Amino acid sequence: MVITVLSGGTGTPKLLQGLKRVVNNEKLSVIVNTGEDTWIGDLYLSPDVDTVLYTLADLINEDTWYGVKGDTFYTHEQLKNLGFDEVLKIGDKDRALKMHKTYYIRRGYKLSEIVDMEREALKIKAKVIPMTDDRVETKILANVDGKIDLLKFHDFWVKRKGDVDVLDVIYENCLYAKPCEKSLESLEKSDLVIIGPSNPITSIGPILSLKGIREILKDKKVVVVSPIVGNSAVSGPAGKLMKVKGYEVSIRGVYEFYKDIVDILVVDNTDKELAKELPCEVLITNTIMKTLEDKVRLAKNIIEFSGNL
Repeated sequence: MVITVLSGGTGTPKLLQGLKRVVNNEKLSVIVNTGEDTWIGDLYLSPDVDTVLYTLADLINEDTWYGVKGDTFYTHEQLKNLGFDEVLKIGDKDRALKMHKTYYIRRGYKLSEIVDMEREALKIKAKVIPMTDDRVETKILANVDGKIDLLKFHDFWVKRKGDVDVLDVIYENCLYAKPCEKSLESLEKSDLVIIGPSNPITSIGPILSLKGIREILKDKKVVVVSPIVGNSAVSGPAGKLMKVKGYEVSIRGVYEFYKDIVDILVVDNTDKELAKELPCEVLITNTIMKTLEDKVRLAKNIIEFSGNL
């Protein structure tokens, strides 16, 4: 069984911790959002890709779902002493991975080529594929102190903690960027596609905005795990941004966002009554992943329900 997962940087990596323990990792591929990629000084950041790499290598800092567990921050602190504030607290081991990306990007390598080097170095058997080798930037159109501004996602979420009046979300350059060939090949070969419980608007939306992705998914068995429980997001700004894009903050809104591609929607027990209204197959289970046992159980439930175990 060949499985492809579409992932952002928080909710879906938790599910990946379960999936990597119940499926053949050599037949598992993860297509990762790069809409939040950015530069800080001379350092290239691909935050969602790095989180997926660290998750699959069992290195992720689960307190922040960013960076390496047990990392030190000597370089970050020294830069601050010198007057350069990175805003994002980058650890020393994490910085090494980012320096590796930066070195090869400046020498003309494709991001997908670099990530494959890192995947092999970290001894990850699953494939990790950036959604594109081209530039796509998720921008937040917002009212900031009475002025309309177009913010980078890093500025919106890390620097400002999402505390602005959001007017719209834009995937800059998505009409011209091409999906990685490996991502298209992975989807074509897949028996099952799982869209994890990441933010639909800023984590999965950029992937789906690329030409050809939705078209392939319409012919595949697609399972979507809802990041919304009740009337709020499990984590992050998903609820706020869904409202901005005109979607109800509920499993109804999640269904509407994915309605042209979803075959099975996975929802939490909390939403079992509302789930009866949805015009697709529904798996009702516990979707809150607090422990490794929760993550493994949810992964097994999804595979079994999909008829592919």
